[in-house]
Amino acid sequence: MAASVLRLGIPGRRWALAWIDGGSRHRSGTQPGPTSNRARGQSSVAQLSLRTAQKPRKGEHKWAAVVGLEIHAQICSNSKLFSGAQVCFAAPPNSLVSFFDASLPGTLPVLNRRCVEAAVMTGLALNCHINRKSLFDRKHYFYADLPAGYQITQQRLPIATNGHLTYNIYIRKKQSQVTTKTVRIKQIQLEQDSGKSLHDDLRSQTLIDLNRAGVGLLEVVLEPDLCCGEEAAVAVRELQLILQALGTSQANMAEGQLRVDANISVHHPGEPLGVRTEVKNLNSLRFLAKAIDYEIQRQITELEDGGEVLNETRSFDYKLGCTVPMRDKEGKQDYRFMPEPNLPPLVLYDATSLPSDADSQQVINIDQLRDMLPELPSATRERLVQQYGMLPEHSFTLLNEVGLLEFFQNVIKETRAEPKKVTNWVLNTFLYYLKQQNLAVSESPVTPGALAELLDLLDSKAISSAAAKQVFEELWKGQGKTAAQIMSEQQLELMQDREALEQLCQATIDGHPQTVMDVKKRNPKAINKLIGLVRKASLSRADPALIKEILEKKLSL
Repeated sequence: MAASVLRLGIPGRRWALAWIDGGSRHRSGTQPGPTSNRARGQSSVAQLSLRTAQKPRKGEHKWAAVVGLEIHAQICSNSKLFSGAQVCFAAPPNSLVSFFDASLPGTLPVLNRRCVEAAVMTGLALNCHINRKSLFDRKHYFYADLPAGYQITQQRLPIATNGHLTYNIYIRKKQSQVTTKTVRIKQIQLEQDSGKSLHDDLRSQTLIDLNRAGVGLLEVVLEPDLCCGEEAAVAVRELQLILQALGTSQANMAEGQLRVDANISVHHPGEPLGVRTEVKNLNSLRFLAKAIDYEIQRQITELEDGGEVLNETRSFDYKLGCTVPMRDKEGKQDYRFMPEPNLPPLVLYDATSLPSDADSQQVINIDQLRDMLPELPSATRERLVQQYGMLPEHSFTLLNEVGLLEFFQNVIKETRAEPKKVTNWVLNTFLYYLKQQNLAVSESPVTPGALAELLDLLDSKAISSAAAKQVFEELWKGQGKTAAQIMSEQQLELMQDREALEQLCQATIDGHPQTVMDVKKRNPKAINKLIGLVRKASLSRADPALIKEILEKKLSL
């Protein structure tokens, strides 16, 4: 199954995979460097490194953390789950609301076929059992942004169950040390989204926007197999990549298309699980990891101080970097689940059970959808490694950065350069400039074609590596010039006149007698120094290999 590796700096406490040092309460873990957190489009969330905690000292108690996730992904469809109202982000408030969405009397739900297909494809990609028959239920609760007073969901018999998701994590920041982990998937269910409450503190009032009410959601419920914030963030990122590859959800967390609720508890190994708290509506991977790590340590501190952990719902305050109470669950809310009377059971078919006279527009064939599954992230990584000979960690980076794989493949199509050289330039030079400017791949001033042309010049030995980097810097300024034009204008092409290069080498030899003596004493650093001096004199226009050849000939090495 798909496997993901992330490396993202997340301030806060770091724990080992299974055990938590309960004796040390101060947040004194290694603080990683700053990372780019884009507000535009999908956050890159390039990679997340797992850090291990200090081993507990003798006499200290060990704590085990248990983390389960409920992930809500907005289905990528033109209309809502049970109505024909359009789905569009950032539309004017209450402009995309049907009579059914507003819960006007006499309106009835009509199930969106696209949403069902998205749920089935997601279940297949996550190794789930697809139930041939699933049911819809009403979940009652009363919020102003839920006009019907209930949500249509699948509590009793969801569309998919018993799957699993595989992901990879680097250990101790060494990319060669990767551990593969699996989290079980309890179920995937279809349900409606609620509207949105907009709180106006200045006027002390709350406004309601029903544009989101009735939008189709996939709720993916993970079993409590995770134990820290890093694991949770890596697993969610891998799920995000799968949803995007399937096209079942854009899963853009910045636009609320992927939201996570985390259930967290701690206990001593061998003892019953502790009281859990739920942290609601986490909308970025960085906040998800930070909220879980904070909540684990908060519960440990509370218990070791003689207090108790309350069964409550909390939210994450990203400004303070901590979780805060929202409401307690001591009196467990009775959602009064009941069968949805206006929707019959959802029946799916496979190749063996499909009636011969069935109308293909009226039934959904599971096997047909299975055949339509695209290449999933794990398969893409394997293909990149085999096809281009790149390292596994490079394939992870290409997939984790939004748009980077497409950029890489477009460069490959247009250049004669070897794939390894393309990989090096895309992941080192190109990605470095993006992060320096805090840009998404789609915002890059350098197109795949421009980089391909530069690599062709480099491959044909028309320009040196150092000069190529100067050309790339000029390309990044976005002045509309090609790599060849920049090379010509700034006279960065490699010296083709061997006689002139021999004169430069001789002048360098004459001007640095001590270095020449070191070379003749077989000092390996000395010859490199001479090469560097000649390249500097040639304004980086000389081929280092040719310089070395001429120097060795002149010095009779």
